[in-house]
Amino acid sequence: MTTKEKMNLTSSIYSAKVMHHRLAPKKHSFWYNVYMFYIDLDDIETLHKKLRWFSYNKFNLFSFRDKNHLVLESKEQRAKNKEQRAMSKDTGSNISNLTSHISKQISTKQQITTYLKSHNVEIGNGKIMLLTNLSVLSYNFNPVSFYFCFDENNHPLCAVAEISNTYHEMKMFFFGKDELDGNIFKQRIQKHFYVSPFIDLDDSFDFNLVIPTEKLDIKIDDYDKEGNRFFISTLKGEKRALTNTSMLRYFFAIPMIPLRIMWLIHFQAFKLWLKKIKYHPKAANQDLQKDVYKPYKTKLK
Repeated sequence: MTTKEKMNLTSSIYSAKVMHHRLAPKKHSFWYNVYMFYIDLDDIETLHKKLRWFSYNKFNLFSFRDKNHLVLESKEQRAKNKEQRAMSKDTGSNISNLTSHISKQISTKQQITTYLKSHNVEIGNGKIMLLTNLSVLSYNFNPVSFYFCFDENNHPLCAVAEISNTYHEMKMFFFGKDELDGNIFKQRIQKHFYVSPFIDLDDSFDFNLVIPTEKLDIKIDDYDKEGNRFFISTLKGEKRALTNTSMLRYFFAIPMIPLRIMWLIHFQAFKLWLKKIKYHPKAANQDLQKDVYKPYKTKLK
């Protein structure tokens, strides 16, 4: 890719460190080196054409796949899911926003634009930047991705956190201008989502999302129902150019990063289990899980 081509793209890579620190009921901490892609959703087709190691919805070292992100219901599926939700009441489960595979022609840009309209945000000629992990050799897992949305003058409009668990369920958390303080989106909200078997479903996330520039600085803490902070997580990094060379370098520096993330989640969970932290089975307290996309299939009985 030439210098001119690089200058015409706003997408990049962040070389970063992720840190987790549990304060209670027992202390537990770790940190790891990671990298994440910061993708302009309008760049994807160009990246596919210009970068040897990047593909869109196709196999490559790195690929962006629409199915790994927000997928809204089609009209037909909405009717079917309405019936399934009615049936789920008999089992005591709370399942909303059920989804299934829909037309492959509907891109992530279109999906998130539709989602934003439900929050009275019109992206118009603005842009949507997505901080995420790409698929590596077709495997993908994203504990969290972040959409940062800007108007045509590059002023921030809103942000969305797209959080996934190891069951590949997904929940969206929206941040509007009311949550914007300078260049930081801030919000504390009950999660109502099964993120970890060692954290209650109805505890709260406290988000501090600094809009990425040359530096990446994201912080998400957990608070219990009494308002006590018991968990701290940070993602801090520095911007790097997105080129064929940098992609190849990161591919070998941290091989199969999505698979590594999944393995480390289970490894740290095992260490928490050894410390006898209270464990919450997936099937427990399903009534506390709300507004979930891509729900785990075995819940539909």
